[in-house]
Formats: sequence, structure tokens, C-alpha cells
Amino acid sequence: MTVEVTRLKADKRPAAIRVVIPFVTRHWLKQPRMTLGIAVALLGATAADLFMPLFSGRLVDALTLGPANVDARHAALISFGAIVALGFASIVLRLWGLQLIVPFTLRIMSDVARDAFVRVQRFSTDWHANSFAGSTVRKITRGMWALDLYNDTILLALLPSLSVLLGSMVLLGLHWGALGGVIAVGAVLYVSMTVAFSTRYIAPAARISNAWDTKVGGTLADALSCNSVVKSFGAEAREDFRLMRVVSRWSRRVNRTWLRYNTTAAVQLGVLLCLRSSVIGGAVLLWMAGKASPGDVTYVLTSYYVIHAYLRDVGMHINNLQRAVNDMDELVAIHSEPIGIVDAEGAKPIAVTGGHIVFDAVTFHYGGHRTPLYDRLSVDIRPGERIGLVGRSGSGKTTFVKLVQRLYDVTDGRILIDGQDIARVTQDSLRSQIAIVQQEPILFHRSLAENIAYGRPGASQAAIEQAARLANAHEFITRLPKGYGTLVGERGVKLSGGERQRVALARAFLADARVLILDEATSSLDSESEALIQEAMERLMKGRTAIVIAHRLATVRSLDRILVFDRGRIVEQGSHAALVGKSGGLYRSLFERQAIEFGQLSAAG
Repeated sequence: MTVEVTRLKADKRPAAIRVVIPFVTRHWLKQPRMTLGIAVALLGATAADLFMPLFSGRLVDALTLGPANVDARHAALISFGAIVALGFASIVLRLWGLQLIVPFTLRIMSDVARDAFVRVQRFSTDWHANSFAGSTVRKITRGMWALDLYNDTILLALLPSLSVLLGSMVLLGLHWGALGGVIAVGAVLYVSMTVAFSTRYIAPAARISNAWDTKVGGTLADALSCNSVVKSFGAEAREDFRLMRVVSRWSRRVNRTWLRYNTTAAVQLGVLLCLRSSVIGGAVLLWMAGKASPGDVTYVLTSYYVIHAYLRDVGMHINNLQRAVNDMDELVAIHSEPIGIVDAEGAKPIAVTGGHIVFDAVTFHYGGHRTPLYDRLSVDIRPGERIGLVGRSGSGKTTFVKLVQRLYDVTDGRILIDGQDIARVTQDSLRSQIAIVQQEPILFHRSLAENIAYGRPGASQAAIEQAARLANAHEFITRLPKGYGTLVGERGVKLSGGERQRVALARAFLADARVLILDEATSSLDSESEALIQEAMERLMKGRTAIVIAHRLATVRSLDRILVFDRGRIVEQGSHAALVGKSGGLYRSLFERQAIEFGQLSAAG
């Protein structure tokens, strides 16, 4: 975050010019009729406001002639009628515009939030590993609501305001060129100054304060999602202090931003005072010179006060616009962020019938690493074969299964499943054909039935219960007060580790995929849960191509073949018996070390 804040300090260009205004305009153009209807309605209401001072002046001139004058009475009634009609038209047209802008804005907000969610879901594994979920949610929701402020500011405020300014300058200029010129110069000076203050003085500070606002959201989410760890170490006060430091820095940045808003407002009021004095003084001079009637002076004064109100609001609107742009900046950045893994052009769904997996001279290295993890790695896993991946931490086991899922693209070579290059098929079809049980299974805060059926939406209750029975989960589920309707809490926190694993196994059973990946799920469980899960895993692997990441080597004894990884290379492979019998082999040394550690633990127990 420090790097990000430094980057924001260095980047002084207004975000609106670069990305936000074109981004929102593209969404406006998706609703051209609605955009045109809003503009016509609001400009019509503005035109009604624009002509009211003109008829007010004519009314005053008629009144000065006295009630005995028939022409004056007629002119007064016409002026009065015009004022009432213009007021009614302004109300109707403004209401029409307001009625249209509600569904217009809601559709854009919905589209932008949905599109951002769609992109975030498809960002790379690395992106998600390096991003706070809470910060991402904050960026999306803050930007979504900023769209409401942006649309209101542009369509309901700035468009009418600038139309009144331009129209008043033209009408006054036609009567008295000098007054029109004074207002024109004052308006241009005021608007230019406001834009400069907003984009060059307020915007940099606001963008940094928004970055720290995102940091606050991330810090809160990080601590709350790991609350069980916080409690286990009695670290509540430590987390309180951590948040306090972040909030303190956020507060200082926001304080600076708000003070800049106040300074800008004071300067704006000073410019408006000068303009008001010039216009009113000019009107008085025209009257003293006999060039303006009382009605003319009324027209000038009324027009100015309309202009003054709009000018004063223009400053606020431009500040609101800049605030909306700043709040949308990070949301727009999400839309411009490249998706890490994309489907190839013309990609088709994969058809997995046997589960034959081939690594064909695969070279792969992580971004920023010069040395590849895999260098022309070749592996052939036969349909229905059960494979164990063994090796020290960082040897390449997890990367192997991530490449099978195409969470990363290979640098060179190919990965084939049943003869189909996975880089040429659609990602969703590929991953839907691979069932995964992770070492730490993640469950949604939804019902147990929904979690089990996640790999096969629309599955019947009978199919869900059958999968749970195969995973040895049905018994504990039926003991719960709401059974399969029980909500499991965020990430499954209401269940024990063994229960979460059995729900994950039931999910894999129901998915019924030909390819199965097991990140060994028994390493941190009690013996009873381990036995139940081991039995379910054996049942699940039957008839499927299974890849098991083995952390405890005792669990791979029954597998057909074991691949021993070391620094991205397969240094040994074979059955458990063959590898244990290999003198000086890496697998044998790992197995003996675990056997000694297990024996020591047993003795200590």
C-alpha cells in the first residue's frame, strides 16, 4: 500500500480526463434514448427558468404605468401568465427528467458492479493472493455509489447550470453588451478557477485519502476473517492498535482533503462577491444614465440572482464531480486490469471421457522469476491411474495441479487431457471436469445442501444425500438441528475440520468428474475423522484419474505410482514398495524421517 500511495502522490494528472469520464460516457451510450430524454427534459426546465427574469422585468414595467392604463394591465396579465406557465413547465419537465434518471442510473450502477465482479472472479490466482478481499469490495461499492453522485452532478446540476449561464449571458448581452461581457468574464473565471482547484489542488489529496480508505477496509476484513487466530493468541489489543494506526493515517489524509475543500469554497465566495458587485453596480449606472427602466433593472437583478445561485452551485457541483471521479478511480482500474488467463479465440468445451493427462515438454516459470520451475517436464498419467505427488515444500507439487486446472499458463510445451490441449478449451468446461478436495476446504456461508451441490447445481436432494453418505458426512449432518439446511458460517467456521473435509468430499462425489485432485486432507485431524475421510477418499478415487498431493507419505502406499519432485524435476517415480527399497533415494529418506518423527510422537504420547 505504501508503494501505491507513493505512486498516487507522483501522479498529478486528473483522473477524469484519463479514464473515468470516458468510462461513464460509454455506459451512457448504451442507453442513448434514455440519455437524450433526460437531457431534453432538464434543458427544457432550464429554459423555463432562464426566461422567468425577462417576464419579471416586463411585469415591473407594466406595474409602474399604473392600473388605469389598459395596455399596462394587459401586459401585466400576460407577464403574470407567462411566469406561472413557465413555472409549471419547469416543474413538469424537471419531474420527467428525475423519473428517467432513476432507472438510468440504477442500470449503470448494476452493470458496473456486475462487470467488476465478473472480472474479479476471473483475475489470476496471483492477483487474488496479493489483494485484500475487503479492499476489493470497498473499491467496488464505493465506486458504484459514486456513479449516482456523478450522474446527478452532470445531468441534474452541471448541465442545467451551464445552460443558464450561457443563456443569461446571451440575453443580457443582447440588451446591454457591457453587462453581458462582465458576466461572461466572471463566469469563465469562476468556472476555470473551480476546475483548476478541483483537479489540481483537491484531486491529488482526495485520491490518496481514498487509497487509505481502501486500506482501512482491507485491515478490517483481514482481522475479522482471522478472528479465531486473534482470539487464540489473545491479540485483540494488538489488532486494535494496528487498526488505530491505519485509521490515524486515513484521518490525517481525509482532514487535508476536507480542508482543501473549505479553502476552495472561501475563494469561490470571494470571486462571486466581486462579480455581484460588478453586475449590480453596472445596473445602477445604466439606470442613472437613463439607459435602463425599473423593469430593466429588475430583469438584470433577477437574472443575476439566478446566475449567482447557479454559479455558487457550479462550484459545489464541480467539487462533487471531482469527488465522484476520485471514488470511481479504483473501480475503473479494476475494469482496465487485464485478466490473467483468457480463453483462446474459438475455444470449445473440453470432453473428458477417460482422464488421460499428459505433460508434453512443459516449461513453466512464475512471473518475475528468471529460472523456470519446470524445464521441459514430461509426465504421462494413464486414465484411471492414481498418482501421488511427493517432495519437499516448494518442489513443484502444488504448481503441477494448478497447471492441470490452468490456473497458470505454461511458458512452453503442452498439457493434454484425453488428447485435448487445455490451452485451447474453455476454462469453465475444463475446471468443471476436475473435482478438487483441498487440504483446507473452503465452504460458502450457505446451507450444507448448497455447499455439497456447488459442483452440480440443480442436483436433487436425494443425490445430495447419497453423495454425503459416500463421504461419511450424512450421519453428522442429520444430527444438526436444521440438517442439510444448516448454514455453515463464513468459510465453514461452524463445522470442525473433519466435518468440513467430509462436506468437501461429498461435493467432489456429487460433481462426479473423471479427474480428481486431492490435497491430502487428513494431516491435521483426529484419528476417527482421519479414518472416515481416508475411507471416503479411497471410495472416491475408484474409477477416476486421481492426483494426490501427499504431505504424509503413509497415505500414498496404496497409490499406483508416486512422483517424487525436487526443485521442479521428477527425480524418482514408482510404487511405494519400489521407492522405499531404493537405497539412498530421496523418497526413502523422506519416508524414514517421517517414520522417526511419528515414532517419537507416539512415544511421547
